[in-house]
Amino acid sequence: MKVAVLDIKGKETGRKVDLSDDVFAIEPNEHAIYLDVKQYLAHQRQGNHKAKERAEIAGSTRKIKKQKGTGTARAGSIKSPVFRGGGRIFGPRPKDYAQKLNKNVKRLARKSALSLKSKEKALVVVEDFNFETPKTKDFVSFLSSLGLEGKRSLVVLGDANKNVYLSSRNLERSEVVTNAELSTYKIVNAKSLVLTESALEGIESNLKK
Repeated sequence: MKVAVLDIKGKETGRKVDLSDDVFAIEPNEHAIYLDVKQYLAHQRQGNHKAKERAEIAGSTRKIKKQKGTGTARAGSIKSPVFRGGGRIFGPRPKDYAQKLNKNVKRLARKSALSLKSKEKALVVVEDFNFETPKTKDFVSFLSSLGLEGKRSLVVLGDANKNVYLSSRNLERSEVVTNAELSTYKIVNAKSLVLTESALEGIESNLKK
């Protein structure tokens, strides 16, 4: 599949690149995408939630009232969960939410997500670019030239570029990542995918392994 390469102003450069059918034109496997996205979201959870249970509450251990004759239920400790300030029954404990996923499934999921974007014609290839200084205005102008201003977009660079990253940081609906940081979740979550030429080479070399 051939795709025209655009410049930073959104105009065709006269060059075209071949998108590998092994990466951008496979039959999408939706279940693989689901598993990879599920793992990604699970890994975002810190799992450091914790509530003190009865044995962890600081307080007196004396019997707070006599066993019989009060007309109310017996009570042996101020740390009982039935009292205000007492321990919590079966409260949350620290937990690791990490999930394991086979590398081949992750690779299939990423190929499937890229193939979906290609099929939906939501994928754009641009030549490598840079900004002289970090300016949000320049990045907004770049998105506007591609017709993506205000839309949820993901820009993938071949290598880290500080000026481009800082220029995009204030925009809520746009994100800049390198091809090494690309994930199935980020691809699926974006309405449009913008790949630089160097990023395209990196993605294809990684996913063809």
